[in-house]
Amino acid sequence: MQLNHADIRRVSLKYVATALFAAVFTAVVVSAFWIWFYSVVPSAPPRVARSGNVVAVQPKNAPPVEIAQQVVVGPAGLAIPVVGIKPEQLTDTFTQARANGRRHDAIDIMAAEGTPVIAAADGTIEKLFFSHGGGGITIYERATDPKWQYYYAHLQRYAPGLAEGQQVKRGQVIAFVDHTGDASPSGPHLHFAINEMAAGQRWWQGTPINPYPLLAGKKASG
Repeated sequence: MQLNHADIRRVSLKYVATALFAAVFTAVVVSAFWIWFYSVVPSAPPRVARSGNVVAVQPKNAPPVEIAQQVVVGPAGLAIPVVGIKPEQLTDTFTQARANGRRHDAIDIMAAEGTPVIAAADGTIEKLFFSHGGGGITIYERATDPKWQYYYAHLQRYAPGLAEGQQVKRGQVIAFVDHTGDASPSGPHLHFAINEMAAGQRWWQGTPINPYPLLAGKKASG
């Protein structure tokens, strides 16, 4: 039996319609699956890049570790938390007076705006906080040993992907230097503090200790 042109056209249209329906149906099913998958299956936490090539180092009185190449490790095994700064460039500003009779309780590490700030030690980002009229953009990092907490303030911005609860390694870039908060625009710097934490103390608590001897290997000036 031979088909005329009208029959051939109807058959062709039927096949086209069937194929089009199958394609649309498949696309809908696949899209629905991926929407379900990404909403149910947890994604891996974002990674924060190291600050440079990774090398093995042997800090004094500590086991060897792999850290970024330009990281300078102080005598206590802490990294100086601003890239490019050497111990001899540090100044002990821990006991300097501040407004309203306050002590500084930290050291200021002077550096140009945008200089990378790195984690001083392995730990967990406990709090990302903006302090109006104080530290500006800040980071509270709880050390692997929860007895210690590191505080970074007057930051320009956080490193992409940084989040509360995220584990960081010594030498990872976590932020950038600036003068947010009550810092002077003419003197951008990192305000870096170390707090000794008692059991159960939260991120805003703790007893300040002087970071200068631990980073510079020298006695405190005050």
